[in-house]
Amino acid sequence: MVRRPNRRHFLASGLAAAAVWPMLGSVRATQFDTDPFALGVASGCPTPHGVVLWTRLIFADAAPSPSDAFSFASAPQYPPIDVAWEIAGDEGFAHVVQSGIVAADETLAHSVHVQVEGLLPDRWYFYRFRAGDALSPVGRTRTAPAAGADNGRFSFAFAACQQYEQGWYSAYRDMARRDLDLVVHLGDYIYEKSYGAQHVRSHGTGAPSLLFEYRDRYALYKSDPDLQAAHAAFPWLVTWDDHEVVDNYGADASPTDRHPEAFLRRRAAAYQAWYEHMPVPPLAAPKFEALRIYGHHRFGGLLDVTLLDTRQYRDPAPEAPQPAEMNRYTMLGAEQEAWFERTMQESRAKWSIIGQPTLLSARDLELGPGTRYSDDGWDHFRSARGRLLDTLRSAERTNPVVIGGDLHCFYAADVHGEDQTLVASEFVTGSITSNAPSASAFEAVMAENAHIRFGEARKHGYCLMHVAPDQARVELVAVSDRKDPDATAARFQEFAVLDGMPGVNRV
Repeated sequence: MVRRPNRRHFLASGLAAAAVWPMLGSVRATQFDTDPFALGVASGCPTPHGVVLWTRLIFADAAPSPSDAFSFASAPQYPPIDVAWEIAGDEGFAHVVQSGIVAADETLAHSVHVQVEGLLPDRWYFYRFRAGDALSPVGRTRTAPAAGADNGRFSFAFAACQQYEQGWYSAYRDMARRDLDLVVHLGDYIYEKSYGAQHVRSHGTGAPSLLFEYRDRYALYKSDPDLQAAHAAFPWLVTWDDHEVVDNYGADASPTDRHPEAFLRRRAAAYQAWYEHMPVPPLAAPKFEALRIYGHHRFGGLLDVTLLDTRQYRDPAPEAPQPAEMNRYTMLGAEQEAWFERTMQESRAKWSIIGQPTLLSARDLELGPGTRYSDDGWDHFRSARGRLLDTLRSAERTNPVVIGGDLHCFYAADVHGEDQTLVASEFVTGSITSNAPSASAFEAVMAENAHIRFGEARKHGYCLMHVAPDQARVELVAVSDRKDPDATAARFQEFAVLDGMPGVNRV
């Protein structure tokens, strides 16, 4: 079946944009045989006065080698290509508020990261790019409310786990049509290899380990028109999990890469490709041996979104750490933990949204009297989880809500401290497309963990959160069939967290 791009009305065609684009500066008159903006446009990291604009130029010069389908011919050595950008207060670009030219070069895969400043808070803007004779689609973005603003509502989607081969991105088509302020992606944006069976489309290559291979994987995922539509409709915040590099890696160790130096080179390549394809701020001096991505994002007086990195800094804890040793092990690393404590102490927002890739709450996987926990999540770092919850209590965060992904199930949970005090509320989104766990594994989780108040493993989709002063309302949205490119999507469950009362309540 032929995929039909379904974009919002504001995603203007190149010809429409050409009719209103003024001649801007000395953009080199490069001519392209194919659309260099085929990966779309995106924006991210909104502040009250700024936002990051992203695109990446791609070219038709690379072609698979007949002898090795995974070895691509070298692209011509393009000099830096001038890319013009505009941001306006209206869709027709009659009121351009800022514009400029940035050089895209091959060292960063001709990606573009523009940090725009001087915008007005809590406003919609429209943006576009031009390179030579090529014009990008038009994207829409929104600045954050002013610091301390008395904003009465804020709506965002959160999503995770989008294995390309296992389904279509119908969930993103539905998301792009929503009335939202933001999208938060919680990891596993790409998958480094094939998983499962009954694929509806193909990676076409093996697992990446080199920079150009990771670049190709991102380009494949971002070629999807529904994912492009969701990026073009709203600003995004992003963190990562493990599949952006390799399954179940932690810090500088991988269960499959046995040579530490080789793995660190692979990780640096993966981190660079992630940066090249995400709407994150430009780096003054790009170094990808390490890449700080955790951050705190303020949206008026109503809420903050704090994104954590649980992969890059975690300790390699033993399979069965002794209780006396537990304080040695950290999921976030000492520096990120200290930063999180300072951030929570300084925050004044009414609601604290804490985004991290997985389930924070305990999850006993053993049906019956015994217990068994995953060694790839917070249960393997119980003291680190305890310190995070103690930080929330000591900072007197009245409305902490934890959001996550990773598990390919929808969950709603009450988050308890070690003393069983109810500390926070938690929602985990199901996967966009990635395979669900087995029915028996899911049934064990629901039978053994009373604090997990709701679970659903048979559906795929994403979550919506609508934040108001008196409550945060969460909608679970599922697609009718992830393997149907024309699937519909609808809410199938709804919860509310009340102001000053942690815990999830089914609506």
